[in-house]
Amino acid sequence: MSLGDKLAKLRKDNNYTQEQLADILGVSRQSVSKWESDVAYPETDKLIKLGELYNCSMDYLLKDGVEDSVEKKQRAPVYFDFRNFHFERKSSRTVHGVPLWHINIGLGKTAKGIIAIGFKARGIISLGFFSLGVLSFGLFSLGLISLGVFALGLIAAGSVSAGFIALGAICFGILAIGAVAIGEFSVGALAVGKYFAMGDHAYALIAIGKTKAVGTVYQANAITKANYAQVISSLKSNVPEILSWLTEWIKPLLRVH
Repeated sequence: MSLGDKLAKLRKDNNYTQEQLADILGVSRQSVSKWESDVAYPETDKLIKLGELYNCSMDYLLKDGVEDSVEKKQRAPVYFDFRNFHFERKSSRTVHGVPLWHINIGLGKTAKGIIAIGFKARGIISLGFFSLGVLSFGLFSLGLISLGVFALGLIAAGSVSAGFIALGAICFGILAIGAVAIGEFSVGALAVGKYFAMGDHAYALIAIGKTKAVGTVYQANAITKANYAQVISSLKSNVPEILSWLTEWIKPLLRVH
C-alpha cells in the first residue's frame, strides 16, 4: 500500500473530508488530493502532524513493508493546537456518515455531528457560539427548540427570542411571554398583542393592563370574577378558529381577582 493509499484510508476511517483535513494542516485541498494520489508528498512537519492526528507511526506511513492494521492501535482522533487555540475530537462511530459526536473548538471552526460542540455547531443537538440543530444552545441559536442570548426557533427562549412560542426579555411570537412581548397573544411588562395582551401596559384587541390597558374590543385593569366570562367570550368571538387552542393555553395565566 503506497503512502497516498494509506493517507486516503486513514482520512476516510477518521471521517474527515479533504477540505477538513486541509484546514487542520493549513494547506489547500488540492495538496491533500495530490498526496493521496501519490502525485506529491507531504513535508516532514505535515507528516508528523498526520501521525499525531491519526495516532500512527512514521514507520507505518513511510515504509512499504509495514502493513500493521492501524485500526487496532487507533483511538478517536485528537488534534490540539495551543498556538491557534484549536481542539478537535470526534467519534469514530457514525450514523449515515455523520459522526455520533464531534467537538471542534477554535475560532471559525465548525463542529458537525449528531451531537456537535464548537465555535460553530451543526447537529441534532448543538452547542456553540453559533448553533444550528433540532435542540440548539448558543449565543446565536437556531433550532426546533432554541435556547440562547439570541434565539430563533419553533420554541425559542433567550434575551432576544423569536418563535412560534417565544420566551425572553424581548420576544416575538404567536405566543410571546417576556419583559417586552410582541405577538398574537402576549404576556409581559409591556405586552403588545394582535388579539390578546396582558401585563403592566397592554395593547391589543383584548387588553388587560394593570397600569394601562388599550383594547379596541375590550379592556380592563384586571381579571375579576365579574369580567372573567366576558374576557373569555371576547377571545372566542375575535380569535380565528386556527388559533382558538391558544385561548385554552392562556387560561391558566388569567388570574381571577
